[in-house]
Amino acid sequence: MMTGARETSSALGHSPSATKMSARIPASTATPNTTLAVVREDVIRCVLCPRLRSYCQRIARDKKAAHRDEAYWGRPVPGFGDPQGRVLIVGLAPAAHGANRTGRVFTGDGSGDFLMRALHANGFANIATSRHADDGLALRDAYILAVVRCAPPDNKPTPKEIARCRVHLRAELSALPHIAVVVALGRIAWDGYLAYRREEDARHESMGKTPTGKVAATTPRGPKPAFGHGAVFRPGTALPILLGSYHPSRQNTNTGRLTPGMLDEIFARARRLATEPA
Repeated sequence: MMTGARETSSALGHSPSATKMSARIPASTATPNTTLAVVREDVIRCVLCPRLRSYCQRIARDKKAAHRDEAYWGRPVPGFGDPQGRVLIVGLAPAAHGANRTGRVFTGDGSGDFLMRALHANGFANIATSRHADDGLALRDAYILAVVRCAPPDNKPTPKEIARCRVHLRAELSALPHIAVVVALGRIAWDGYLAYRREEDARHESMGKTPTGKVAATTPRGPKPAFGHGAVFRPGTALPILLGSYHPSRQNTNTGRLTPGMLDEIFARARRLATEPA
């Protein structure tokens, strides 16, 4: 299935008009039956972190000289991609003049183009760039989101802000039923996903079963898996495999810490892992 920016914007609520719709189920009460459209509305309306909301609004007002004539998004950024995808890509947060401007994660900056080139090379994207929300980009078998939905000052969200935003990670994942592999772009994304898994384990253990009545799958106990480029953590049957990658930030790509070939191999490996028998 191929899901593009235009379909995402209209069908899944990623538009300014989505915030004017009637009240929906809060993200904190999302269930496996909650749709992505509902989750997106909740993300866009979120005001849990005043520092981040103030910063994003100020950036959207003041703008960067190169984008002074553009209307900035300036709100929390939901994920996008193929709702039936098996590969989940988890980033850190929107860039101040990237996704905070365009309204689509990993869009409008060098990191987005670097990532999309690798996704395109491995058949996950129909084009190799990610410039704006109406550029025709479509993802196949992949979905992208971030552990923090608002651009943070200096790209450094606080631990409390990361924890508050986890409610959206949980809600969005509940609406993505086929995830088999999670690619964490950077240590914060890796740690954020593992924190989500620990919270899910604790919740399932207290319930005994999942909301569907099945015995809950939990992550094996033990030391926290260490992050590294190419690191793989297999939590057990019925849970997604976690695959680590350096983040495609300019700091990493300009210094050669992350090369195009290195990221290509990550997504080639993600495809192989996603097709492994359960």
